Amino acid sequence: MTVTLRFLGAAGTVTGSKYLVEHDGQSLLVDCGLFQGYKQLRLRNRDPLPVMPNHIHAVLLTHAHLDHSGYLPLLAKEGFRGKVWSTPATRDLAQILLPDSGHIQEADADFANRHGFSKHAPALPLYTEDDARQSLKLIRTVPMGKAFEPIKGWTAHFFGAGHILGAASLLLEVGGRRIVFSGDLGRPDDALMLPPERAPAADAVVCESTYGDREHPVEDVLAELGPSLKRCAARGGTAVVPAFAVGRAQALLHAIAELKARHELPRDLPIYLDSPMAIHSTGLFSRHIGEHRLDAAQCQAMESVAKMTRTADESKAIAMQHGPKVIISASGMATGGRVLHHLAKYLPDHRNMVLLTGYQAPGTRGATLASGGTQLRMHGQDIPVRAEVVQLTSASAHADSNQLMAWLQALPSAPRRVFVTHGDPEASDRLRYRIEHELRWQALVPEHGSMWTV
Repeated sequence: MTVTLRFLGAAGTVTGSKYLVEHDGQSLLVDCGLFQGYKQLRLRNRDPLPVMPNHIHAVLLTHAHLDHSGYLPLLAKEGFRGKVWSTPATRDLAQILLPDSGHIQEADADFANRHGFSKHAPALPLYTEDDARQSLKLIRTVPMGKAFEPIKGWTAHFFGAGHILGAASLLLEVGGRRIVFSGDLGRPDDALMLPPERAPAADAVVCESTYGDREHPVEDVLAELGPSLKRCAARGGTAVVPAFAVGRAQALLHAIAELKARHELPRDLPIYLDSPMAIHSTGLFSRHIGEHRLDAAQCQAMESVAKMTRTADESKAIAMQHGPKVIISASGMATGGRVLHHLAKYLPDHRNMVLLTGYQAPGTRGATLASGGTQLRMHGQDIPVRAEVVQLTSASAHADSNQLMAWLQALPSAPRRVFVTHGDPEASDRLRYRIEHELRWQALVPEHGSMWTV
């Protein structure tokens, strides 16, 4: 019996990770992510999968970011009843992210219906907060490095990917084949997370390529972040920082705590963490000591450096605070969440600043800001962009091209084929080229929906 691999997401794009593995009449999904960014990609979220959800026997999550886990509530809503396997920290984060995703989708649909700017009547969410909570009941956890059977006769184990808390790469053994899925790989020198672990030998490797065409600068995030925030504060401005609630927000809090401790930022500069999801995620670091680089004292410093605004009223009250301040809020690509209200208020004033802290997928508001857009459309209105926009280049939680190549080169033996995924076309093709010409391995960038025999 053959083993086949179908690419239902993250093929030719950086979002929507879903890899369907099929063998002997059984199948499982590695990751179950939402498409984000361009509208034509987001519309794929509403397209039916080429396999009925109740015919999928298991789901394995490499980590909790929504482009890897956010489709799970819809899969369950449409009939999936198998087990979902993850590391304990990924489960803890999914319990925060998925209900929040459902809540935001409900709120956005309600806003569109009340203001009449949706083309659909009525606008409907992909899933609700309750759908998300129901899907969480399907999750089972397994520690890093421990073998388990997601399907009888199929063996898997997670090993550290270093991207965010709980993030894993995956070895799947089925039908005499060994497939390694990189998941999202972190940086060996990340300030928060432990370095990615070496991958075992495999017949096929599915490797991410978010930064497959570039190298990170030598400059660290402290040297880049400190002067930017100091410059904005000196002119009395507000720095709005769209940040991923899981991973990036905590890295920024840790960096700001370090900058204040070194007296490189004013100790009395107000910092707000305006994201309930990010607040809850920050608290998880103290519960998972040993799975990241921070000790208990550093976790405490990270948690105490900012005022945590949990309620909508507390969020609105930030606007009443005059003088310089820093607002860290989700989402990281400005696709939704509280950060939109802060952008609407602060973008028109040249004294203010928007700090972009990571990858901005094409088609997102963050990408519009990064490319120098002069207007930003939010909630049916065009907001002028007069604030200074700064793109940090040192805050990424993804391995760069050289680090991806080093991770691949450390494999004990050459795989038969490397599938290059989870990247924009240019990034994926550049990494493919390097694999073929530097490692002399067969590599390809699969098309969306394509099927390959492993």
